[in-house]
Amino acid sequence: MPSTSIRKTEYDPERRTLSVWFVASGKCYQFEDVPPETFAEFRAAFAKGRFFNDHIRNQFRYRLVGTQ
Repeated sequence: MPSTSIRKTEYDPERRTLSVWFVASGKCYQFEDVPPETFAEFRAAFAKGRFFNDHIRNQFRYRLVGTQ
């Protein structure tokens, strides 16, 4: 199901970096050292915003990388 809060995600398995673009702000954040299993669960989640809040937000170091 498409998310109303998350516009796009990308995952770099070599760097274990998850990039997340948000709908409302247009901002993109990169989350560091995200295990591939966590990304797979995120992609498979029915409610991506809820999964993000419960399992990624405040669980991994992150940085703002840009806005669109």
